[in-house]
Amino acid sequence: MGSKARMGFGPLLFHCVLLALLVASSHGVIVGSSNGGGSLAECNLFQGSWVYDESYPLYDSASCPFISSIGFDCLKSGRPDRKYLQYRWKPDGCDLPRFDGEDFLQRMRGKTITFVGDSISKNQRDSLACLLHAAVPNTSVSYSDPSGSVHFKDYNVTVTRFLAQYLVDIVPEKIGRVLKLDSVQQNGQDWLGADVLIFNSFLWWNRSNPGRPWDYIQDGNNILNDMNRTEAMAKALNTWARWVDSNIDPNIKKVFYFGIPPIHMHGEDWGERGKTCVGQTEPLMATTYPGGPIPQESIVRGVLGSMAKPVYLLDITFLTQLRKDGHPGRYSGGDCTHWCLAGVPDTWNLLLNAALLEWN
Repeated sequence: MGSKARMGFGPLLFHCVLLALLVASSHGVIVGSSNGGGSLAECNLFQGSWVYDESYPLYDSASCPFISSIGFDCLKSGRPDRKYLQYRWKPDGCDLPRFDGEDFLQRMRGKTITFVGDSISKNQRDSLACLLHAAVPNTSVSYSDPSGSVHFKDYNVTVTRFLAQYLVDIVPEKIGRVLKLDSVQQNGQDWLGADVLIFNSFLWWNRSNPGRPWDYIQDGNNILNDMNRTEAMAKALNTWARWVDSNIDPNIKKVFYFGIPPIHMHGEDWGERGKTCVGQTEPLMATTYPGGPIPQESIVRGVLGSMAKPVYLLDITFLTQLRKDGHPGRYSGGDCTHWCLAGVPDTWNLLLNAALLEWN
């Protein structure tokens, strides 16, 4: 997915024009600075390398009751190698804070943490629930499935997720299911109760029929069979951004946007033409990703940068691109999209924890 030629979102010329229209101001998006010092505020959490660490994984997947897809538990699915479980993300110039699940629950006491987006959000929600459960295995917990809410009763902390692949609304009408690029009112009602919101939207923008959950796109007053998906994604993200600016009080709620996760289906992206994630057992040890950045990263940054309210970008794309070994692969139907648990999503949540500490 790192290669621009395979994105399928529309011509590169359109992409460049669109980026020109999305030039960002700097006040909306918060990321760690890259001054290279030793503290969190002085280093870039999202640039670094994967180092082998025998103290990993951070939990035993067999002891976690909250992994919502059997394919996410790669050991249970039959994966025989274990080295992929034992890599720790090391930012350049600092270390991520050690994850203390009980401290996290104390800091989040009385709050709801909500992941919004596609199945990658489910991957990350499952990971956080497992990390917390491993820290306080004897605490009282209620679990609502398939809604995916985990309530840690002793701390009154809820970890939940909402399915919203495009963030904007899909509304059933007489003509069929309509993806409304200028409406987030339906979905937004589900988000208002959260104290910490982590959004993502990318993978489904390129999904074609069959499989997509809409029949038509509404762009303003126009009902379309389809349109340039890069343009549609940008319009939807701007609609979401307006919702955040209108509905979120940053003194009370924190909003994160989860960066674009890669799919490791094209080995030429990391120098192994003809390969996929299947059979990969080690990360790519590199300071840059050979396949280059994902073009839509710039759109995300542009939209976030134009916002009035602060949004923290969890810029996980590069560090996740390096983890070609982290997918279920052949042990879940050749899945190179989702991620093993325990595994890479745990690092996403360590970064979330570090960002909350830094933001506060």
